[in-house]
Amino acid sequence: MTTEIKEYHVLFYGSPEGYQTNRAQIALYGPDGSPVAYVRFNDPGMVFENDSQLGNIILMHLPSAMFQSVLDVLRNEKPVYIYFAQGRGFLSTSKEPVGEGE
Repeated sequence: MTTEIKEYHVLFYGSPEGYQTNRAQIALYGPDGSPVAYVRFNDPGMVFENDSQLGNIILMHLPSAMFQSVLDVLRNEKPVYIYFAQGRGFLSTSKEPVGEGE
């Protein structure tokens, strides 16, 4: 099931170990305001979990180096969607015309 993202919130974890193997998290919320996904970011050398889905909530894991790119998509693109398929989380935009700008 593909869900449009309407809101997000960012959380950073301190300490050398982070929190539950993660350095940061972006929570994604659907049209009804409920959480639909947690995109979690891991530094090099941290345990990297597989993407999964618990009920209707997707747990997606990416390297910390991708944090800014994901945040840029959430800030600048519309609409943005998330879905889970083939054991992976997918964050996407819709088709856009070339040269549209921001």
